[in-house]
Amino acid sequence: MGHWLAAAGPESVGPLAAEVWVFDESLSRVLLVKHRWRGLVPPGGRVEPGETPREAAGRELFEETGLRAELFREPALATVRSYRSGAPAIFGLSYAVVVGADVPLVAETGQPAGWMGLEEEWDGWFPADRARMRQHAARFAARSDRL
Repeated sequence: MGHWLAAAGPESVGPLAAEVWVFDESLSRVLLVKHRWRGLVPPGGRVEPGETPREAAGRELFEETGLRAELFREPALATVRSYRSGAPAIFGLSYAVVVGADVPLVAETGQPAGWMGLEEEWDGWFPADRARMRQHAARFAARSDRL
């Protein structure tokens, strides 16, 4: 956990959320799950007590897709937003990882998971995230030390 977050202590930190942007090796697709009312979203959820946001993101990735992967250390995005209409805003961190698109998926019951092209439009709770994911994939692709 970041030193700033650990120093704040649990009593001064409200709910935290964490998600994973799972890109395929070509960096042209992202793995999304069909949430029952938020539409297509990256795997993610609430950070449980005692977890770091990165650990929570990895746990949620496994629970929702069956994938275990070493997430990049630094978050791809930090947000403060409401995950439900009328609900208070929550601090969230988005982590990224690149995996082969042929990895088998084991979706959580009632939340199918599948690959979506980054250039496609999809129905999701945070439509601006599509552009953020595309930008992150482009920055990552441009790095000479990426893999």
